Amino acid sequence: MDELELLVSEMYDEGCVTEVIRPAAVLPETAARSVLMELSLLDVRMGGCWRAEPNLWRRYDGPFDAPDGSIGSAALVGTMQVAYGTPTRYEITIYRATVTGYGTEHGWTVASLCDEALQFGGLTLDACPRAELNAPPRPFRFTSS
Repeated sequence: MDELELLVSEMYDEGCVTEVIRPAAVLPETAARSVLMELSLLDVRMGGCWRAEPNLWRRYDGPFDAPDGSIGSAALVGTMQVAYGTPTRYEITIYRATVTGYGTEHGWTVASLCDEALQFGGLTLDACPRAELNAPPRPFRFTSS
């Protein structure tokens, strides 16, 4: 199954739970470095259960085990949508998390998924700093004179 098929199947997954994290969780620089280092050490292609990319972190139930190094029998547990370099250059913002139907059946929640990744930076989703939400700008009103 390629990446596109995986994302499409995730969108239409029965029992899938998606949560927009509001306000978004922000990993400070030191925590972000620790999390990224641990996720890279736990990569699914090297016997771990995470696949971290600059916009999406995926948690599987086990490593990729197909002979060609592809997904094999590993099942997707959930994903975290992230943005690197925001709000400042070395921070990471987590703004959405999804637990698949498979993950839900096996007891995963949005909080437990996020907490597993954030623990490497010494944080939990509840304890993670949050982005500041500014008031929206005043609407533009055209007045003719």
